[in-house]
Order: sequence, then structure tokens, then C-alpha cells
Amino acid sequence: MKWLYKLERRFGRYAIQNLMMYITLTMGVVFLLQYLTGYNLYGVLDLNRAAILQGQVWRLITFIFIPQNGSGILFTLIYLYFNYAIGMALEDAWGSFKFNVYYLCGMLSAILTMALLGFGSSYYLNLTLFLAYSYLYPNQEFLLFFILPIKAKYIALVDWLVLLVSFIAGPWAARLGIALALLNFFLFFGGDFTRQLRNQLGWWKTRRNFRKGNKDDIHYY
Repeated sequence: MKWLYKLERRFGRYAIQNLMMYITLTMGVVFLLQYLTGYNLYGVLDLNRAAILQGQVWRLITFIFIPQNGSGILFTLIYLYFNYAIGMALEDAWGSFKFNVYYLCGMLSAILTMALLGFGSSYYLNLTLFLAYSYLYPNQEFLLFFILPIKAKYIALVDWLVLLVSFIAGPWAARLGIALALLNFFLFFGGDFTRQLRNQLGWWKTRRNFRKGNKDDIHYY
């Protein structure tokens, strides 16, 4: 991640601290306005290529303020708190600048999806936040249905399986959205995966050579 360190030295002072707090608070305001007024506010803020080409360029930013969980108050509150907690934990682990860049790259993936398909959303962007969190904190526990403790790595495993099935069996629109969103994740963690795979292969090779050496040392009389 040398490129990221270079960017941080040059532009780190411009990073937005507590970014996820501002995003989730705005999500809450947007949800309440739509819920209380009945006006389709989401339709004014979403990522729509035709509307953007007509001059509604604010959609390139405002789409991140649309909750992606449905319309219920309870589930929206849970969704907002979950995203807030995940985002703040990532910022604590990485620092504000790196988290800003990660989120911005996710936004660009959604915008590129929109440019190619005509529409996009922050669904996969927010999902990659959790994938990053589960990678950094695999043993952190969540209460499933407020009762059953389950570790983040197991929830992430389910998410990865769902993404894999959706990519294989889903329409091309879903495949493109998933591929572009995961580019963001692998941009940040691909090097770690490569090093872990290299270390694992080295361990297997050493173990194989050790066994082979022991076998060659056996003498039969």
C-alpha cells in the first residue's frame, strides 16, 4: 500500500474525520423525511444515469445517504447503528485518511456501475465495509436476533457465499456490481491475501520436503 502512504503524506490533512457518523446521521434524516412526508425522496437522491445526464449531478454523492435496508423504523435504526459502528471501527484501525479513500473507492465503483448499467446504489459499498471489518476483526461477536452470539468471520463467510452464488447465477447487472465493488476490497487487502497464500504454500513445501527427507533417512536392513 505504498501508494496510499504517499497520498496520505500529501493529502492527509484533507481527510474527513468521523466520516461514517456524518453519513449515517444524514441517512437517518433522509429516512425520517421520506417516512414522515410520504414523498419519494429516495427517487430524487438515487444513482440514476438518465437523471444525472439531465443535470442532476448531486446524485453522484447523495446516493450514499439512502438506507439500503427497507422502510421499517426498527430495521433502519439497526442498519444505521451497524453501519456507524463498522465505519468508526475501520477509521479507528486505519485512520481517517485511509478510511476516506476506502469509502471513496467504493463510491467510484458504484458510480462506474451506474455509468455502465444506468443505475447503481450503495448496497455493495456498505457490504464491503463489513467485509473489511470482518477481515480486521474476525472474532468480534454480534448478537444474531439479539440473542445468539456469532463471530464476524462467520457472518462474512455467509456474505461471501451469497456473493459467489449471486455472481454465478445472477444477471449480468448483479455480476458487474459485485465485481466492481469487490475490486475495492481486493485493492486494499489483495496484498495481504497474496502474502498469506505465499506463506501457506511455503509452509506446505517445507512440510513436504521435511517428510521426504525423513523418508529418505529410513534404512532397510
